[in-house]
Amino acid sequence: MAIPLTEQAPDEREPTAPLRYSTVWDADHPPVAEARQAVRALLTRAGHPPEHRASQDAELVVSELVTNAYRHAPGPGGLELEVIPDAALLRIAVRDGSPRPPEPRDRDARRVGGHGLHLVTQLCAQLHTIALETGKQVVAHLHLPGRN
Repeated sequence: MAIPLTEQAPDEREPTAPLRYSTVWDADHPPVAEARQAVRALLTRAGHPPEHRASQDAELVVSELVTNAYRHAPGPGGLELEVIPDAALLRIAVRDGSPRPPEPRDRDARRVGGHGLHLVTQLCAQLHTIALETGKQVVAHLHLPGRN
């Protein structure tokens, strides 16, 4: 279930209110494409068009975190995105049903796959895991420099 972005004209939106998006998914539907589309739309509204590096980095981070949750913790999950009011930071939170925190794999240039968490840690200012009663939430903070 997706909670759509609020449809307000920019001058109607409270200047101190963050832009938010959230969705949940079940075990049968991989949500990766929808997650990329959601972060693209949210950042466009915040003044970071898709062709800007910040938006592309955000799509990569969201894609990696949602893919990991879906692949390594089958079952329901969720995504929450929040752009703080000055549009300089994106908070990404991905929930899943596994209590195990993500673990970066050893670097191996010959291996296909297993590099995503290294990319996420390089792109994000902060990455941490919060233990929940039924699983975990992985939270990433991505700085969004320069906007239109």
